[in-house]
Amino acid sequence: MSKERVVIVGASDNPERYSNRALLLLRKHGHEVIPVHPKLAEIDGIKVVPDLSAITDKVDTVTMYVGAAISSGLKDRLVVLKPKRVIFNPGAENGELVEALQKAGIACEEACTLVLLNTGQF
Repeated sequence: MSKERVVIVGASDNPERYSNRALLLLRKHGHEVIPVHPKLAEIDGIKVVPDLSAITDKVDTVTMYVGAAISSGLKDRLVVLKPKRVIFNPGAENGELVEALQKAGIACEEACTLVLLNTGQF
């Protein structure tokens, strides 16, 4: 399994949230994680960035844990970031954003990051 640089949009410091569980599991699998949240400074010892525009290096995967009301406003920043793929976790689906990202050459999938990791499909 190759190690990826993964951005978590909607990262949380609440251990009951799926985005927090994904952060921990991604790290356990050896991936580099970049949590994104506008109000948090750190999660589990990892620096949190407030916005996608703070990320300048190459990104393999963005995993979305925010609804369409928030993710629709991220289209331009995601296109500039140009990850290889964007995963829309359950509850984060956004058909219009998927269409825009695919037109920009970014692969998209509706899937659960936790399931992908636990089944070796990440």
